[in-house]
Formats: sequence, structure tokens, C-alpha cells
Amino acid sequence: MTDTRRSPVAPDAADSRQLPRLLVLAASQFVALTTELLPVGLLPEIGDRFAVSPATTGLLVSVYALMVALFAIPLTLLTRRIGARALLLATLAGYAVSNVLVATATSFAMVAAGRAVGGLVHALFFSVCIGLAARLAPPGRTGASLALVSTGASAGFVLGVPLGTALGHAVGWRVTFSVLAVLAVLLLVLAAVVLPRVEPDAPTGRPRVIGRRLGAVAALNLTLFIGQYVLYTYVSTLLLGARTPAGLLGGVLLVFGAAGLVGLGIASRFIDAHLRATLLTCVSAIAAAMLLIGATFPATVLVLGLGLVWTTAFGAVPTLFQTAAVRARDASPEMAGAWVNATSNCGIAVGSAVGGLVLDTAGLRWVAVAAGLVVAVNAGVLAARPRLLPER
Repeated sequence: MTDTRRSPVAPDAADSRQLPRLLVLAASQFVALTTELLPVGLLPEIGDRFAVSPATTGLLVSVYALMVALFAIPLTLLTRRIGARALLLATLAGYAVSNVLVATATSFAMVAAGRAVGGLVHALFFSVCIGLAARLAPPGRTGASLALVSTGASAGFVLGVPLGTALGHAVGWRVTFSVLAVLAVLLLVLAAVVLPRVEPDAPTGRPRVIGRRLGAVAALNLTLFIGQYVLYTYVSTLLLGARTPAGLLGGVLLVFGAAGLVGLGIASRFIDAHLRATLLTCVSAIAAAMLLIGATFPATVLVLGLGLVWTTAFGAVPTLFQTAAVRARDASPEMAGAWVNATSNCGIAVGSAVGGLVLDTAGLRWVAVAAGLVVAVNAGVLAARPRLLPER
């Protein structure tokens, strides 16, 4: 039997030829995630330039997520006859177009159009990227390969968005989007050189869209993301409410993001051999940390310490659900990735709305409690029905 515990994220030495390919996919996820979230840090500058309200400018983020939630499944179905490599190159070109449209926009409508293009691209990108990573993975190393690729998205969150925001504040938001466009083009060229041709699956009649196991994984992923974003959407408000100095807020969020990378690195050692136990451990830790935040709020030290536990545990969760979806074998790896992509973004949208409602009616303490209860339900289902997730 293959030893699946040798390396935290990289394939075995015998399969090291796949490492450059997986690193290209990781770099692509870095660009994708940075493109998705960069406007969060630059909303005031964009709004001021086109004289629109903060609420209207915020639609640049929500429209993006809505496009992903709506089109991830249909676009994956429509493009199933096209090779994964060709699709990945097309999505990288799409990110370049999206960022160029934003960087050169002469009106807010043009910015919104650029973001809509990005949302459509994003709807397909993660489906293709997850599927391609699974197809390139050495035998028995699907989880570790997906973990390596996912470090790109985590790095985009931890480094790409803060650095892009800082660059935008220093030299203008148009420059930042221009840099992202150039990075997308450079990655397109690199991917064209490094990635192998991957032919689509042979036609076998009507394509399978979902099955019982994949449906269970998608439902659990949706629930987890709802609970996560009930609280995480308002994490800055939570930290300020716990008397964290405003000047330290950026640093704390950076530490939280880095903790997610550490959590991914730790969990990746166990993903392939112990998927169920690893996921249950992470989800249970998230639920416990959230509920304890609610119980101890606004004690600064406790909120910060529990926040560190929460964000460390969540760092591995997206990769764990991606691995579970691919292992379900109810559909193609790309379709499995599409369901994870769609339910994650739907969960983000629903969780943000629920969190806002609880915040307005009950306050920050109960936002954490509500989030913890949702995630605790998720953990309870995982504990009671372990066979919902494929162990091998």
C-alpha cells in the first residue's frame, strides 16, 4: 500500500514531475482569489472615483459571488467536451480581460461589467482547477495534491489581497488591477508550456451531474460555509468590539490568514489516509471556538486566542471538501469541483445575510453563537453519519 503520510503537500519523489504543474495551478489560484477579493480593500477609492455610494460599490463583490453560485454548474456542463488544459488557459485569459476592463474603466458600469466577466470566469475556473489537480495527482495522493494547489488561494487571501490593497492605496487602484492582468497573462504562457494536454472524458450518454454521496458533500459544504461567513463577514467588527486596537486590526487579520495556511499544512498530512476524522476534527474545532467566542465576548485575549483556533481549523476545510467531492465519484472531477465552488459561494452569500440580520437584532455575541450552532449541526451530521464521506 502507498504510504500517504510522507509529505505535507507535495507528491512523492517518484511523481515529482507533477510538482511544477501543481505549482502552476497553485499560482493560478493565487491570481483568482486575489482578483475576487481585491475590491474589498479598494471600495472607497473606486466609489469616490465614480461618485457612487459605499453600498452600491459593495455590489462589485456580491455580484461576483452571485455569478459564481449561479453559473458554476451550467458552465461546467456546457464545457465538458473541452480539455481541462484548454479551459484553464481560457479562464486565465478571462481573468486578464476582467482586470483590464476594471483598470481602464471610464464609468462604474464598466467596472461592474469587468467584475461580471470575472465572476463568469471564476465560476468555471475552480471547477477546472480542482478537476485538473485531481487528474494530475499521483495514485493515493489526491488530497495532498489538492492541498498543494489550495495554498495558492490561501496565499492570495493572506498576501495577495493585503499587498494589492497597499499598492492600490500607494499608487492607485487602476495600477493594482493592471498588475493582476499582467500576472494572469504570464501565468497563461507558463501554463501553456508546463501543463499537459488533458482530454475530456469520453462521451457516455447523459452526463452525471450529482449523486447521493456528492449531494451529501455539497450540502455539508454549503452548511459549513453558511456558518463560517455568518461570523467571518463581520470579523473586523467582532475584533473591534472585543477592544482590539484599530491600529492592530490589519496585523491580527494577517495572522488569522497565516494561521489558515498552517492549518492546511498540518491537515494535509492526514487528508488522504484519514479524511473523515480530519474533517470532523476541523469542523468540531471551528464550532467550539465560535461558541466559546460568543460565551466569552468581549474578553480581548480570549476572543483573539479562540479566533486563532477557529481560523487555523478552517484553513484546511475547503481542501477537505474538495477531496471528498472528488472521491465521491458520482460525477467527473470537474463537476465535483463545480458543486464545491457553487455551494461555497452560495454559503458566503447566505451566511453574510444571516450574520447581518443577527447583528442588527441581537448583537455581536449572538452572531458568534449563531455561527457556532450552524457549524455544530454540521459536525453532528459528520459524527452521526460518517459513511456520507468516502474514506478512500
